[in-house]
Formats: sequence, C-alpha cells, structure tokens
Amino acid sequence: MATKQKEHPAVKAVRDSKAAKVKVACSDIDGILRGKYLHVDKFLGAAEPAPGGGFGFCDVVFGWDSSDATYDNTTLTGWQHGFPDALARLDLNTARHVPWDGGVPFFLGEFVNADGSPFAACPRQTLKRVLKRAEVMGFSAMTGMEFEWFNFLETPQSWADKKGVGPTNLTPGMFGYSLLRMNGNRAFFNALMDDMAAFGVPIEGLHTETGPGTYEAAIAFSSALEQADRAILFKTGAKEIGHRFGIMPSFMAKWSQQYPGCSGHIHQSLKEGPDGKANLFFDAKSPRRMSKLFESYLAGQVACLMELAPMFWPTINSYKRLVDGFWAPVKPTWGMDNRTASFRVIAGSPKATRLETRCPGADVNPYLAMAAVIAAGLDGVEKGLKLTAPPITGTNQGADHIPRAPRTLIETTRIFKQSKVARDWFGDDFVDHFAATREWEWRQWLDGVTDWELKRYFEII
Repeated sequence: MATKQKEHPAVKAVRDSKAAKVKVACSDIDGILRGKYLHVDKFLGAAEPAPGGGFGFCDVVFGWDSSDATYDNTTLTGWQHGFPDALARLDLNTARHVPWDGGVPFFLGEFVNADGSPFAACPRQTLKRVLKRAEVMGFSAMTGMEFEWFNFLETPQSWADKKGVGPTNLTPGMFGYSLLRMNGNRAFFNALMDDMAAFGVPIEGLHTETGPGTYEAAIAFSSALEQADRAILFKTGAKEIGHRFGIMPSFMAKWSQQYPGCSGHIHQSLKEGPDGKANLFFDAKSPRRMSKLFESYLAGQVACLMELAPMFWPTINSYKRLVDGFWAPVKPTWGMDNRTASFRVIAGSPKATRLETRCPGADVNPYLAMAAVIAAGLDGVEKGLKLTAPPITGTNQGADHIPRAPRTLIETTRIFKQSKVARDWFGDDFVDHFAATREWEWRQWLDGVTDWELKRYFEII
C-alpha cells in the first residue's frame, strides 16, 4: 500500500492560515513577473507533488514582449500554436507573504513540459540548468545582486498623460550617499528596507546614488537561485511599495543621456557542494588571495561573457548605458578592487573574497543574467583556462588592445546566436527562442520614430 506523502510545511501553513487566496507569479522572458491570484482550493491542487501538481498558465507569456505585442518569429510558442496553456509548477520553497498586500501568501513558479521536463524558454529553468551542471562539477554558486535605479514623482496615469516625456525626479541634484536626501523621503526609504525584509528579500545596504532621485540597494548574499528570486521580487516589490507613496521607480539602464546609467552588478563565489562552507575562491597562499579555481572562473568570464551579452544587456536601452568615460565598463577587463573594470576582483578575507561582474544593467532579467555570468565562469573552470591577461589599473589603463563591447542589441544577438558556449550551457531551444525575441526587439526599435529624430530633423530637413 502506498504511503501518503507528507504535506509540505508551506502548504500546511497556507491551509492552517485559513487564507482565501494565494498570489503566484512566474518570470517572462524580459524578467517581468506575470501572475495571478488563485483561490485557496485551486492553490492546494496546484501545490500537489509532481506529477499531479501545477496549474495552467497561457504560454503567451513567452510569446509576447514587454508591451504584450506578440512575436512573429518564434517557434516554441506563437499564433501557429494557438497559445495553449503551459504547465506552471510552484516552487513551494519560495513561500512568503506580501506585507503590503494584506499578508497574502505568495509563491514563485516555473514552467515545465507535459512530461515534467523543464520548459526551454523559462528563465528560472535556464538558471537551474546551469546550477545543476555546477552541482555535477561539485560546486554551489553563491551570489548577491546590487541594483541602481531612478525614482520619479509619477503614477502610471500621470506618466501616460505625459506621453512618456519629462518625468518629475523624486529629488534634485547629484547626491550620492546623502543622508539629507534619505531623510527627505524616509517613509519610502524605510518601507523599502522593512517591507522587503518582511517579504523575504533582505537588503544589506540601501543609499542614494549619484543622480536626481537615484537609489542603490544591495541584496543580501545567498545561493544563486534564491538570489535570483530575491532580485526579481525586489524590482517588482520596489514598484509596488513606491506606488503607495506616489513614487515610480524605473530600472531602465539609461533613462537620460545627461545622467549615469543604472547597474545590476552580480557578486559571485563558489563553495564545495550544497553543504560546503568554505569559499573556494580564497587562497591564503596566493599573492592576490585568489585560488586557481577563482582564476579559471574569472578567465572564463573574460573569454566568453561577451558571447552571452544579450542575457545581461537585453534591451535597446541597455547599450545607451555603455558610454566611454562613465562608470559602466565597456570592455571585458578585470582589475583588483577596480570599479572601472568589467570584472572586479575583491580578494581579502576567506569570507569576503568574490568576483563582482559589473557589466549588467538594472534592466536585466535576474535569472538570465545570473545564468550567463555563472555559465561563463564555469566554462572557464571546465576548460581549465588560465588568467593570462594582467589586471587593468586606473581607468582602463592597460586595456588599449582589448576590443570594445558592441554598441547595439542586434550585434550582440547575432554573436549570441552563433555561440557554441551559449548552446552548450543553455540548449539550442533556449538560444533560438531568446535570440528571436531580441531580434524582434531590434525590429521594433527600427520601426520607432524617436524624440531625437524629431528634434534633429523636423524643422531643418
């Protein structure tokens, strides 16, 4: 006789809470959380163990862009398939409550095929694929994300009324690390710290950045999948918290030519297996305190991360952030505690030694950006790459011979589509689908008529 499987603690907690509904969400290809409320009975059915669990979620979430315009060039999903339901499966280990939504229970999910195998276009599954390969190699990846973003005194309606032009900054001036500017909006600032912590997204540091109404948050270090979950929840949560204060956060990579762009830096280290404690990047005997493993991991990112660029520069706007002479690095360089390099080595104590990959912008899908940087690093480990290039010093000193990163999404997408590294780590189906979505994004840009064109040509030409 089959024994009844013990109920997951998170499911029992929902049942015991007498909650009437549960909020669930999954990431689309652009890193936008698409979700719904489920009646508690529907949730309890969806939360059953595989193969019986899960619920139907229209696969159009992988067949349209961030503005809900459907792609005409994809094969995994599209009009030709009729946009059927895909199977979304909840990860019960993501259980939390939304403190600003009456404490409603919340779960993240991911997409699977009918046979339970990972759905190729699902960003969370793409990261899990990389992490599973890391596990086979004997490693667990630890990561931490930092986001910079601008805040505006706008609502969705006021922004629509302005037709996307001239947002009102939360504060004036360029005041990085300003206690004065923090105090000026302390209710919002404190809500970010306190509500995010209650939401299971602990922030270890929050401060103003250089730019009018600019903030930066560092999310507490954790295992990579947990960190990606926290990061995507942080971006959505900041918008929802901001709304109650009449504040609109924007995670665009570069909203204005005159101000710095917004980063999405990713800190990384490796430990041995799921239960390991030691940081494998640290070596006390090395002059740089870098282990050979760390050097190969870094060499992998230096060698091939640019092949994966659309995964961390995913939008047209991403490339506007890559301006020579600004903070965003424009070449695949590395340096020792050098914030002008793409790869900043922070080497010191056994606990703190890590790599900060500074290429990504705030507009990333955290699952895909994290999958890209970890895959690039582990590719270097698998191949035993040596760190042959010396570190740069100062601002790109020693980088004259290194080619600059491409300036457009279509350039990086074409490189990505042909990348053997990308296909090896993410699979052909994901690479082809993601490349098609970026090609679509480029075509939308080509068809658009911008303010720049109107200002430049309207009268004179």
